[in-house]
Amino acid sequence: MNIPFNKPYMTGKELYFIAEAKFGNMLAGDGPFTKRCHNWLQQNTGSSKGLLTHSCTAALEMAALLLDISDGDEIIMPSYTFVSTANAFVLRGGVPVFVDVRHDTLNIDERLIEAAITERTKAIVPVHYAGVACEMDTILQIAQRHGIAVVEDAAQGVMARYKGRALGSIGNLGTYSFHETKNVISGEGGALLVNDPDLILRAEIIREKGTDRSRFFRGEVDKYTWQEVGSSFLPGELTAAFLWAQLEEADSITKARLALWHRYHEHLAPLEASGLIRRPVIPNDCEHNAHMYYILLAPGIDRCRVLDEVKREGVACVFHYIPLHSSPAGRRLGRVSGSLEVTDSHAERLIRLPLWLGMTEQELARVLEILGNALRR
Repeated sequence: MNIPFNKPYMTGKELYFIAEAKFGNMLAGDGPFTKRCHNWLQQNTGSSKGLLTHSCTAALEMAALLLDISDGDEIIMPSYTFVSTANAFVLRGGVPVFVDVRHDTLNIDERLIEAAITERTKAIVPVHYAGVACEMDTILQIAQRHGIAVVEDAAQGVMARYKGRALGSIGNLGTYSFHETKNVISGEGGALLVNDPDLILRAEIIREKGTDRSRFFRGEVDKYTWQEVGSSFLPGELTAAFLWAQLEEADSITKARLALWHRYHEHLAPLEASGLIRRPVIPNDCEHNAHMYYILLAPGIDRCRVLDEVKREGVACVFHYIPLHSSPAGRRLGRVSGSLEVTDSHAERLIRLPLWLGMTEQELARVLEILGNALRR
């Protein structure tokens, strides 16, 4: 039995909606399916404006443009994140400032942010790891005290909440990913949530190649022209049609993933009690979305040996990020604030387990059996 790490889930309506878009003769961006997705984003997050993009990377790049990031501006973020979190700002001349993560959630440690702020700090970018919220109240208070923006990297956070608020809707700006490895997918795809109403018009302009084309189509201007720096950030209508089939089922997708997550959590309790692993920690204020199930190996256990052993048995367990501060580009383009001891330690001990809709009880039991055997040896 070969058990992959991920299998893209299809609701069954994706090809139907793609065909509908095709026969509607609207294949470029911002057609009827894009509008449905925009409405869903706004209604389900409470954001002032939701805009589809062709990736979460693109949404982060839009955020950097909206905040007028320029040479030398500093952006505080965790090192334990995907490269796009940093790249989007480096492209505008920004300098990532890497801060350590918390022991429990692997999210940026809010207690360390203020010490990293300088006169060049322009934004804080909390990353909601595994769909578990950062401590947003504290982060917002710090940002307000210092007059800096908050951009939520909620790539993994669709359908997750912090104190009842949708992730991505809490900071000035938020970003989602709909990559095929995420819970709700469109193959490639993303979204920018604009939570500051004053930024909506510029966001539309930046997304439409720097033009006021959106205002033209709403009849607000009689022609559209180049207004400022922008790019082509919108996805085509076929991508939006695929995504709409997923967003319609977002509740049921989340519930089904949570059921699998809780099965893992229940059955891995004995391994945690024996001191071999640590299971994920979900703070009381957080409603996560079961984006992933990971474990942290006890210090001294050889992760490479464990991964090799489970792979030989046909199970695809994987590690995650190489911390950005230890990468060649991170050392060259960013800087570190304080010790990143937790980041370094957890990054070397973390293993992600297969979790995808359609996993059977037999497959899940097989993962647990093989993993348990490898750890006990």
